[in-house]
Amino acid sequence: MIIGLLVILVLVLFLPFSVKLVEKNLEVFLFFMGLLAAVVSGVFNSQLFVRASVDPIKITLAVFVAGLLFKWFHSPLQKSIVGLSRKIPFRLFIGWVVIFLGLISSIITAIIAALVLVLIVTSLRLERGSAIRFVVIACFSIGLGAALTPIGEPLSTIAISKLNETFFFLTGLIGPQIFASFLIFGILAALVVEPPKRNKGLVEKESNIEAYEEIFVRALKIYFFVMGLTLLGAGFEPMINRYFIGLDPLLLYWLNMISAILDNATLAAAEISPAMDHFTIQSILLGLLISGGMLIPGNIPNIIAAGKLDITSKEWAKFGVPLGLCIMLGYFFIIYFA
Repeated sequence: MIIGLLVILVLVLFLPFSVKLVEKNLEVFLFFMGLLAAVVSGVFNSQLFVRASVDPIKITLAVFVAGLLFKWFHSPLQKSIVGLSRKIPFRLFIGWVVIFLGLISSIITAIIAALVLVLIVTSLRLERGSAIRFVVIACFSIGLGAALTPIGEPLSTIAISKLNETFFFLTGLIGPQIFASFLIFGILAALVVEPPKRNKGLVEKESNIEAYEEIFVRALKIYFFVMGLTLLGAGFEPMINRYFIGLDPLLLYWLNMISAILDNATLAAAEISPAMDHFTIQSILLGLLISGGMLIPGNIPNIIAAGKLDITSKEWAKFGVPLGLCIMLGYFFIIYFA
C-alpha cells in the first residue's frame, strides 16, 4: 500500500509540470489520482464518495455567484476604483487595498479577489516594477486571508473537511497570525509601490469581460478540483498517520516550503490528519500558506494574476522569494519562541 501511495504522490507532484495534457486537465487528473489513492489505501466506500461530492458545493457556489457579480458590476467597480484612488492619498489607498483584499477573500473566494486585484492594477496603470511588487504582496494577503473560511480557497475547504471541524475553526486556529499579516503586507505595499508616473503599465492579456460559459466552467473545475483533493487526502491518511504524526511541527513548517512550487491545497490534502494536535496543524497550514506566495504555481491567486497580467516566473520570484523567506522566518520566531 505505501509503495502504491508514494507512486501516486510522485505522479501528483510532478506530472502537472512535465506533461502538458495533465497541466491542461489538472482537475480531472487529480480526481482520478484521488480515486486511485482511496482505492489503493482501502478507504474508498460510499460514505467517502458522498462526502467528496458534498464538500466542494459551498466553494463552487461561492465561486460561481461571485463570478456573476464580478461580471455584472465590472464597469461600475472599475470607475469606483479610479475614483477612490484619486480621492485617497496613493500610498494609503495601496495599503488599504492589500488589507481589504486579504480580509474579503475568505468571503468572495481567492479567485474573485485575484480578478479584482487585476482590475485594480490595470485601472491604476502602475509602472511595471511597482505593479509586480503590488501584485505579489496582494497575492500573499489574498492567499492567507482566503484560508480563514472553507469557502475562501480549496486548502481551507480540504482542511475543514479532513478535520471534521466547524466553519470558523481555521479563523480561531490561525486567524491572529493572518490578521497580523494583513497589516504587515499593507504597510509594505504602501512603502514599496510607487505612484504611476506615466499612462502606461501592466495590461490584461485578455481585456474582455468574461463570458457566462467561462464563469460556469471555472466553477465546475473548482468542484472537481476539491472533490479530487478530498479523495486524495482520505487516501493518504493511513500513510500520514504512520509517518507524519510524530514529526516535529518545526520540521513540518519548513518542509512545507515546497508549496512554493506545488499547489498548497494538494499538500494540505496529503498532510493534514485529525489525529494531529492543533499546534502541528497550525504549523503545517502557516508553512503552506506563507510559502505558497513565493512563486507563481504555489497558489491559485498567483496563477490567475500572473496569467492575466503576463508576469513571468522570474519577475515574480525576484520579489516573492525574499519576501516569503522573511515572513517565514519572522513567523517561525513568533510561533516557536514567543
